[in-house]
Amino acid sequence: MSKIGKLPVTIPAGVTVTVNPNLVSVKGPKGELSEKINDLVTVEVKDGTLTVKPVNDSKNANAAHGLYRNLIHNMVVGVTEGFSKVLIITGVGYRAEVQGKMLVMNLGYSSDFIAVIPEGITVTADAQGKVTISGISKKLVGEFSAQIRKLRMPEPYKGKGIRYETEVIRRKVGKTGVK
Repeated sequence: MSKIGKLPVTIPAGVTVTVNPNLVSVKGPKGELSEKINDLVTVEVKDGTLTVKPVNDSKNANAAHGLYRNLIHNMVVGVTEGFSKVLIITGVGYRAEVQGKMLVMNLGYSSDFIAVIPEGITVTADAQGKVTISGISKKLVGEFSAQIRKLRMPEPYKGKGIRYETEVIRRKVGKTGVK
């Protein structure tokens, strides 16, 4: 059995979990999320805790056991606290600003990048090059921030580009110019 899958998910006050045959819905103060569940696991809600159990001892059932337990846990955390990622834009002339439902970024190319902000995500950008992406779905927040980071990956010589706040860029020494 999966070590992560064995852990029960505690359901805080103000959160309701609805379990249908192949669908789990979580409703909380920040919104509502739902996830399709595979037939290899069963989900039970009892006394404020949610448990996920595999149907049999196959390798696929054990893998799905830990996966769906973690997905449901992320939904519960998302509707209560939410998720956020912070991107740092570093470089001379690099900047980002939010215009309505679009994130407009100048990243050193001849034209600006325009990214449409998906539903369920809020983006804030300040003058120091800090872009905060937040929402209730961990998957949406992570995917959108990865797409933004991919536009200008951080380079190791000067450190220019878009990086996560917690990311450390290993710097390289450039040419010395001495013969």
